[in-house]
Amino acid sequence: MTTDTTPVTVVGLGLMGQALASTFLRNGHPTTVWNRTAAKATELVAQGARLADSPADAVAASPLVVVCVSNYDAVHELLDPLGDALDGRVLVNLTSGTSEAARQTAEWVTQRGGYLDGAIMAVPPAIGTAEATVFYSGPQAVFDRHESTLRVLGAGTTYLGADYGLSSLHDVALLGAMWGVANSFLQGAALVGTAGVPASTFASIAGPLIGTVNGWLPDLARQIDKGDYAARDATIDTHLGTMEHLVRESESVGVNADLPRLVKALAGRAVADGHGGSDYAAMIEQFRKPSGSRP
Repeated sequence: MTTDTTPVTVVGLGLMGQALASTFLRNGHPTTVWNRTAAKATELVAQGARLADSPADAVAASPLVVVCVSNYDAVHELLDPLGDALDGRVLVNLTSGTSEAARQTAEWVTQRGGYLDGAIMAVPPAIGTAEATVFYSGPQAVFDRHESTLRVLGAGTTYLGADYGLSSLHDVALLGAMWGVANSFLQGAALVGTAGVPASTFASIAGPLIGTVNGWLPDLARQIDKGDYAARDATIDTHLGTMEHLVRESESVGVNADLPRLVKALAGRAVADGHGGSDYAAMIEQFRKPSGSRP
């Protein structure tokens, strides 16, 4: 438990909202909660939370208001009618969305009070533990004022900068990386499964390789930041030839080849743009282009 006892309001009591409110309570923060379905607050009230009668009542109860609902439209549906109720308060929006939505919400909220946009990189049971990372973006002074309160939500509390959109931007970027790894593993498991190899066996082999690829990231990042794509080991031409093997293998054993075809198509575009002899880091130029920018 921290020595900071700033009162907090949590609006939205899905599984994540309940975890947030419970964590504030455990750390000694007087906590007010509100949810459309009041029954979701029953356990929190038993832990000591106060159930507000309305969103306006919830916002009025605390200087720090944490919102965690389904999307940004729901945030505005709840808070836009409140008008001056947000005056002088800090709204921390931990709702998932886009960077554009975050910036638009900040423009509206900051006419009345302080605003931090955030993104939770954890499952509800991890909130309040060393495994939880929560990103925040917005004015440094606002984050500093409430850092000790927000830090109880996870050891990985991270301030990204003044741009309100940075948290959402990092959130969706990391989700893309997560799905990229997971989908590639599933593709591989489907392939070896055609030979009767259990997915668990493949996981024991794929895991260390994924760890090796993770070790490549700092060097890839340095190349990208410098714009230096001189080949360190294999060129994109070499990768492209190997990608063809994955496509053909998938097709020959009757496994979906859409994902490797997409990767191969991107590599082919890189070669067409003159990067056949470049390091794989040069693929960043393909990802920087908007969809449909090529015929």
